[in-house]
Amino acid sequence: MRRLLVPAVLVGVAVALAGCKGISVDAGASPAGSSHGSSHSTSKAKGSASSTPVVQAAGPVSAGPVSAGSGSLRVLSEPQAGFGFIYSLINGARSSIELTMYTLRDTTAENDLAAAAKRGVNVRVILDQHLEKKFNTATYSFLSGHGVHVTWAPAGVTYHQKTLTVDNKTSAIMTLNMNSADYAGTRDFAVIDSSKADVAAVVTTFNADFAHTKITPPNGADLVWSPTNSQAAILAVIAAARHTLSVENEEMGDSIITSALESAARRGVAVQVTMTAESSWNSAFSALQKAGVKVHLYKDSTTVIYIHAKAVVADAGLSDQQLFVGSENFSSASLRRNRELGIRTTNKTVISAVSAVLKADFAGATPFS
Repeated sequence: MRRLLVPAVLVGVAVALAGCKGISVDAGASPAGSSHGSSHSTSKAKGSASSTPVVQAAGPVSAGPVSAGSGSLRVLSEPQAGFGFIYSLINGARSSIELTMYTLRDTTAENDLAAAAKRGVNVRVILDQHLEKKFNTATYSFLSGHGVHVTWAPAGVTYHQKTLTVDNKTSAIMTLNMNSADYAGTRDFAVIDSSKADVAAVVTTFNADFAHTKITPPNGADLVWSPTNSQAAILAVIAAARHTLSVENEEMGDSIITSALESAARRGVAVQVTMTAESSWNSAFSALQKAGVKVHLYKDSTTVIYIHAKAVVADAGLSDQQLFVGSENFSSASLRRNRELGIRTTNKTVISAVSAVLKADFAGATPFS
């Protein structure tokens, strides 16, 4: 856990920032608009165990669909892309905004949500209370006092999802929490999804979650949900790799995922893992390295990028390439008990963008020893 006090930065597409390992990518996107507003300081929060699952999956779990998402997906790489595009989504809303967020402390976003409600937009927000009620209480009070319909996520379940949907047309499916103090120094991705099937599935799930009604989330065209299909989907991406596999995550605590990465390396796949150093994962790092996985780490320091992204890229640039990116950490809680959301896709532009960032991050980190 650390605190970042530097303001978020908005820069151009594909421009490297001094002092940041990795590159800026806004794949398939037009300029995001300007970043604005002040920022709060907040701590880095992880998705942890919940006492009650949202839904209990029965029998074999399907990996769900995978789609090219042609023309409907784009990706923002943070911190270089900045948060301006997300603010512009909120400010451009005409009828509805649905936001599910693990932690929210961003005065710009909060004020924009309040302004949207004031101009007649139906703004609804779900905030986690299982682990983050204390952190989210000030935001809850502000929003509820300014015309926003805000509710706590169901008690006993960690809502680690980070998704913004506007006008039932566009969903931003993010790996990042909306904590402005973290934006400038944290590696994250936001997939901007305009697939009708995906957006409809996200809204259907939001409606049930907002009403505290249990639901098995619809898969849409390529959605990866916890606790229903996330582990199976991530394992499917890993299993599909024949040549290369690039991975970023904040946690390495799920033995099934680590075993799959080890198996990939043993069958000849060049597996690269980039994370922020954390002693809790050293035994997993050692096992991965022994199996032939190359593990590179950044120090847990405000002077270097913090790896908060959750992404797996298989065979980038090849005909059978595919990608997972989402809110899911590699932990049993995140994959099998929490509410989480990600995407599994074969979209070439999105994969190229994420792969370039992961490659640069890996090159800038230090081999585990």
